[in-house]
Amino acid sequence: MGIAAFLKRKNIVPSLQRYGIDAMGAMAQGLFCTLLAGTILNTIGSQFHIGFLTAELVTFAGKGYTIGGIASAMAGPAMAVAIGAALAAPPMVLFTLVPVGFATNALGGAGGPFAVYAVALLASEIGKAVSKETRIDILVTPLVTLLAGIGLAALIAVPIGSAAQSLGRLIMWATELQPFLMGIIVAVIVGIALTLPISSAAICAGLGLTGLAGGAALAGCCAQMVGFAVLSFRENRFGGLVSQGIGTSMLQMGNIIRNPKIWIAPILASAISGPVATCIFRLQMNGAAVNSGMGTCGLCGPIGVWTGWVAPSEAALLNGAVAIQPGLWEWTGLIVVSIVVPTLVCSILGAFLRRIGWIRPGDLRIC
Repeated sequence: MGIAAFLKRKNIVPSLQRYGIDAMGAMAQGLFCTLLAGTILNTIGSQFHIGFLTAELVTFAGKGYTIGGIASAMAGPAMAVAIGAALAAPPMVLFTLVPVGFATNALGGAGGPFAVYAVALLASEIGKAVSKETRIDILVTPLVTLLAGIGLAALIAVPIGSAAQSLGRLIMWATELQPFLMGIIVAVIVGIALTLPISSAAICAGLGLTGLAGGAALAGCCAQMVGFAVLSFRENRFGGLVSQGIGTSMLQMGNIIRNPKIWIAPILASAISGPVATCIFRLQMNGAAVNSGMGTCGLCGPIGVWTGWVAPSEAALLNGAVAIQPGLWEWTGLIVVSIVVPTLVCSILGAFLRRIGWIRPGDLRIC
């Protein structure tokens, strides 16, 4: 039997559709159902003081986890299983991807989601190749899948995480520029990172990105999330508005791979929102640095700005931030930067891109 016949029998189909669109789209859904859903629950619980959402229900390795914390901790396994399901992996391969995803996400750091994507994809196909090929399949399939997955994670997850973190050096260089250029560069880079399968929040937290640069990062992230939510409203209606607007723009990654031109409007919205934040409203993120990379996910970004106004974080205080009582100008700036600019830019530019055929019907549809 030739290689082509073997791959066909095993339903291993190397293609852009399966690897670039189906697997990437499934991974984004796995991330949404865990990390992002957990973030939203944590935000609701902390802001509205809801006891059962803030209570630590589980303690593991000396760390307590809330309901949202448990969900967030399972992001790696959920993404890996989602990828395996998209590749039609048999049950034993699918179940073995749980520890593979957990280990890979932990090793990948800021690049965890992309590391999980690469490792889970390869481990799934290796597991499918050996599945039901021996009489002791119940041992061979999970062991091969597990060893292949953990081995690949040990080889490539850390380098992927380092590559993702290297964006931080570019961001830090940009923070030293004058506010206009800094606003554009930081907003575009962090906004793109938010939509890519890497963790913009981890990058911003690792850099301690607060102050004016944190405001630019927030602007770029909001532009991606709100921008895609508005841009794809025709296809996804109110469900898409919510899942992307307060969930994640990563849900569009499969569509971006299919047609990169759909990314033009949100990226341009980031480039415009950034300097609007830094030069006009002087918007600063003086809450926890992680919120600079969250955008409107669970409203964490705007809540972080508000927290920074009334009670600046320790890092922000060290950089000279002081508590203020926000007035009309501050609230107007936050709303304009987070919602108004990306809505206007993506509505106008999106209509133009559809008119010239760069965005076609169905290009922005999410599952």
